[in-house]
Amino acid sequence: MIGEVRIENYKSIQKLKLELGRVTVLIGENGCGKSNILEAIALASAAANDKLDNEFLAARGIRVTEPRFMRSAFEMENLVKDIKIDIRENEGENFTYILQNDNSPYSKWADKNLYERHFLAKDFDKSMETQNLLSTKPKNQHEEISLELLIKSLKKDALQNPKIQKLLLGLESINRMLSPANLINFTIYSPENQALRTFEKEGQIQPLGINGEGLFKLIKFLNSETNQDKLNQIKGKLRLIDWFRDFEVPEDLSPLQSSLQIKDKYLDTDLTYFDQKSSNEGFLFLLFYFALFISDLTPKFFAIDNIDASLNPRLCRRLMQELVELAKKYDKQVIFTTHNPAVLDGLDLEDDEQRLLVISRNQLGYTKARRILGPKPLEGQEPVELSEAFLRGYIGGLPKNF
Repeated sequence: MIGEVRIENYKSIQKLKLELGRVTVLIGENGCGKSNILEAIALASAAANDKLDNEFLAARGIRVTEPRFMRSAFEMENLVKDIKIDIRENEGENFTYILQNDNSPYSKWADKNLYERHFLAKDFDKSMETQNLLSTKPKNQHEEISLELLIKSLKKDALQNPKIQKLLLGLESINRMLSPANLINFTIYSPENQALRTFEKEGQIQPLGINGEGLFKLIKFLNSETNQDKLNQIKGKLRLIDWFRDFEVPEDLSPLQSSLQIKDKYLDTDLTYFDQKSSNEGFLFLLFYFALFISDLTPKFFAIDNIDASLNPRLCRRLMQELVELAKKYDKQVIFTTHNPAVLDGLDLEDDEQRLLVISRNQLGYTKARRILGPKPLEGQEPVELSEAFLRGYIGGLPKNF
């Protein structure tokens, strides 16, 4: 898992260190930098994939703006400085991404450490062949050749040349060590009612787009005979919704049709199923979350922005408990943001894998983070739930200007 993230010069973040758990919840007032933290991690993921074009960044959930405004604008000199993101695994491996952009029209982001990571990795055989490859580095830093492309080009000649075969094995080994495996597919999910209700076909990122695109295709995949156990688990979890009895994927759908047949236990048994277009938002959001956590095809590390959207407060509390258990069962790591105090009551802060961070901005406007180990009641008072401690201002994260 990812244990620590350090971010420098990204939007409201001047310099910040976060220590993550398996499940990390971020709370704080509007505009304090919660989403900026998620975006910085997604930016590191894009760099790890060597895909820093705006289309890919947006598809990962990053709010893309002018390059100068992607930096911390607290001082003018920051507008030309690099963005730096360090990712540290619990096992101790550390990966650094230094992102630069010259702010010129149509300029692209580039990872300053791309070639250092590719060719100066620990114990790599610095043979003459490697030096020859390094000489192919373009003069324009925004036209860098990825390691994947170099490997692909070498494979054409590897069968005829033993030296190239050896070099290729070394490059492929480095390619596997470039980034944390869990970071590669990091995505910020913000499911939306329209995408879930209409089952839009696919997003740029599969199997699930940031707004819920591709959910029907994933459900169909889970409906196959080999995945019935996972689909049944999703159905079982959906019974948190009192009226829910079952859903089915119709067998007679054309390739262009996307529909679920959903059964309400209160309806007459002779009535047919209704489809997702007639369902309530809360059901669709839960369907998305449980599919995201239970499927083996979805990322191992991801974020959900505003997990409380469209959900009853008591359901928020129970949902958090369910998602914590699913994260452990399916080896997922997730960061949530929320404004709903009820979400906090679903956490067990005595479990070190569950963490609550209060995000705020200091007197200079810099985003900062503080871990909450549990609410501390005032002397002579009974302990209170986290939701109550949040609302009373005991743990912070509330506006102070009114």
